[in-house]
Amino acid sequence: MKFFRTILFLLLLSISKVLFAQSADCYLINNAFKSGEKVYYRAVYNWGFIWINAADVIFTVGDTTYAGKNCYYLKSEGWSLKQYDWFYKVRDKFESIIDKDSLKPYWFLRDTYEGSYVAYNNYTFNYNSNNLRIDSYTSDRKSKRENFSFKPCTFDVLGAIYYCRNINFNSLVIDQKVPLRMAVDNEIYDLYIRFLGKEKISIHNGKTYNTFKFSAMLVKGTIFKGGEELFVWVTDDKYHIPVMVEAKILIGSVKALLVGVEGI
Repeated sequence: MKFFRTILFLLLLSISKVLFAQSADCYLINNAFKSGEKVYYRAVYNWGFIWINAADVIFTVGDTTYAGKNCYYLKSEGWSLKQYDWFYKVRDKFESIIDKDSLKPYWFLRDTYEGSYVAYNNYTFNYNSNNLRIDSYTSDRKSKRENFSFKPCTFDVLGAIYYCRNINFNSLVIDQKVPLRMAVDNEIYDLYIRFLGKEKISIHNGKTYNTFKFSAMLVKGTIFKGGEELFVWVTDDKYHIPVMVEAKILIGSVKALLVGVEGI
């Protein structure tokens, strides 16, 4: 059952494929979120009139310090619904510490349990040496430590979501492609998105939102196939909260749908 793994990564990866300036001065001042915010999602399978609830995901924001700096502590947890645990249990956790002033990442953790598969990644970003240290292991591979040289404007998948919520989306033109450099698993990828304009959408809970829409074209990696296209809708307001994320599959689609927001 790859479905649960795909839908949880769908939120954490695809909604972070949005614009940033490709320069050494790309870091932004935060105006979109604050400590105490909680955002809830329901992951579903959709085929025509058929909707199957599969998993829940929550994103939270708190305060912390790191190396004497004031930071945000970001956390996302995803879990399969209890009725599916007996044959494919999912318990995923992602954590990130980002600078309050610039939103650049300092530390990231991925700790995921999906069926019989376990994966762990621990990133430490050193800006004095531009070195990214990654400690990792999976069910298929023993623990190892790697070091990568990284360029400015490199993000982890969770920190990228919050960074991108501060972009001025109104500055984009339709069909504009923009890059994003992101550390995923044990690699650094150059990805891009395509801006598709504004759209009013209604999701299955009956709510209607004014949104910005994007498609995300991914490079070949360990999670998605190269060239796989995802669609993302974020609110057309100062918060830029992802409302829906969708990936087409052979039959139907998998979606992550906004359920509720607290603390904005």
